[in-house]
Amino acid sequence: MSRLDGPRLSYTDDDGIHRELALVEESPRVTVGRARDADIGFASDHDVALLHAAIEWTGTHWTIVDDGLSRTGTFVNGERLSGRRRLQAGDSIGIGSSVLTFLDTAPSGDSAGIADAMPTRTALTPAQQAIVIELCRPFKGRAAACKPASNQQIAEQLFVSVETVKTHLRTLFAKFGVEDLPQNRKRAKLAERALQSGVVTDRDL
Repeated sequence: MSRLDGPRLSYTDDDGIHRELALVEESPRVTVGRARDADIGFASDHDVALLHAAIEWTGTHWTIVDDGLSRTGTFVNGERLSGRRRLQAGDSIGIGSSVLTFLDTAPSGDSAGIADAMPTRTALTPAQQAIVIELCRPFKGRAAACKPASNQQIAEQLFVSVETVKTHLRTLFAKFGVEDLPQNRKRAKLAERALQSGVVTDRDL
């Protein structure tokens, strides 16, 4: 498979030239912005922030991230992005006056497997592993009536800030494919998937 048969971004640069950038797991973060060192640069568009957004590989799929660094925002299929969102083939990404299209011509038969794939323990950083363990700790012994630990509880156990916990959880939601669920279901589904997949075991708890 050639590099441009897989996931890639299609866009028109500042000089009006159509370009395609292949997305590869070996380079898991692609930055978009007005800065000279951005991977995709729109230097002449003053509606684009220096670091406007990033496209990141989570271990199972590509996502787009805008953590509020841009004044004008990032739009996916016309909807303003808040935080992180999984990219689907054909998604249109609006940044300033420019539009990028996420393309992926992988065989459609692979899509279900990709959607159901979950990361292994080695796909998580030590900080992410620690946080997902604390999230699942109330389920020790598979206690069905329990709720996942709160951000405050996790922060106190790990001696980190609540904001740090939130940042890592956003990444974990994406890695486990639950980022598109309603806010009140994400945490429980993340804990469920972490336990089912063996990323968190009873021994951890």
